[in-house]
Amino acid sequence: KDGVLMELKQGYKQTEVGVIPEDWSVISMDTITTHIGDGLHGTPVYSTNGEYFFINGNNLNGGKIVITSDTKSVDRSEFIKHQKPINERSILMSINGTVGNLGLFDDEQVLLGKSAAYLNVKPNTSKQFLYHSLQTKIVKQQFFDGLTGSTIGNLGLATIRQTQIPIPPTKVEQEAIAEALSDADALIESIEQLIAKKRQIKQGAMQELLTGKNRLPGFRGEWEVKSLGDLFSFSGGYSASRDQLSSEGTCYLHYGDIHGSSKMIINTKTDYQDIPKLNIPLKKISSFSLLKDGDVVFVDASEDDEGTSKHVVVVNKDDIPFIAGLHTIVAKSKTDELTNEYRRYCFQTASVHQQFLFYAVGTKVSGISKTNIPKLMMPVPPSPEQTAIAEFLINMDAELSALIQRRDKTRKLKQAMMQNLLTGKIRIL
Repeated sequence: KDGVLMELKQGYKQTEVGVIPEDWSVISMDTITTHIGDGLHGTPVYSTNGEYFFINGNNLNGGKIVITSDTKSVDRSEFIKHQKPINERSILMSINGTVGNLGLFDDEQVLLGKSAAYLNVKPNTSKQFLYHSLQTKIVKQQFFDGLTGSTIGNLGLATIRQTQIPIPPTKVEQEAIAEALSDADALIESIEQLIAKKRQIKQGAMQELLTGKNRLPGFRGEWEVKSLGDLFSFSGGYSASRDQLSSEGTCYLHYGDIHGSSKMIINTKTDYQDIPKLNIPLKKISSFSLLKDGDVVFVDASEDDEGTSKHVVVVNKDDIPFIAGLHTIVAKSKTDELTNEYRRYCFQTASVHQQFLFYAVGTKVSGISKTNIPKLMMPVPPSPEQTAIAEFLINMDAELSALIQRRDKTRKLKQAMMQNLLTGKIRIL
């Protein structure tokens, strides 16, 4: 590199895809496949009760074929009319829009659309090995270099056929590598399932505890029912476009950053580096738009029902200047009836969400106004019970966070394994 010859480790050679063992080869995809093709370019006749699902590239994720509630179906005669030579040795891949998502075909009853391709792997090559190889930086870069289209990327079949793959000399070694990586995938999947289970348990606990249907030990007595107008005063944020934001200036909370996050709090101390900044004199900002510790910030617009009630609670104990931004509604406390920790959870009940939907207006984009949000009602337990409920849910969040960190570390470990095993840097046979 840069005119300097790097000394190769003994037993390795330099190739067009990088350094690999001397007994490995670099071969094109069409050499290790019997056929590479795409799906149906026309539109099939859909059926309300067809047994064959019509899928596209967006149905491929995590090595699986994902059938959703809105996936259309066709009957057997329509499937036979348009079927492709897909078999148990096929890998499916998205080739339009989101390029490179994969699915391992396992005799599912599917009819393939044009935004996906099928790769039929030769018997002398491990299908699982090729599946993992398609996820490497070496291969993805070749796909990226071959994309066509300006707005929506398209991966042509010719590019796929010409893509170069480093490969061990024997199928036995290919399968050993694939098994190690598949074991890592299985571990990641098991953690994902545990995360999903924990989230369901937490969601159920919230619906019970935040509505008083289930009480923690030691608490009894009636709860009051309050309107949000009784508890908060509401104001709007300071409008600035995403283009005006940078890494310098005053912290700025854009509504898109609320929609795009799964966190229920935003901490000006721990999240400071990640919070976008707006370079503007503070004297131009209303005090109502400056966020203080415990303020709740709701979005006033959403493209789907799920996002209508999205919000974050501000943790700002050092009183760092923080501006509520475009399409936000700021809720500032009138009273001390709600503890700051309890606010992280109390707006997440099904009842509150349904009230947001009731008052939301709009078709493609729906939102709630500063006039309607004070009308929302919710039960309010005494402060000691709020604290106990919040602590219970915070502990559940900590368990979830630990699992998510474990999953992310395992993913990074798998990426390192792929880099080493799929280039022969580490041999396991």
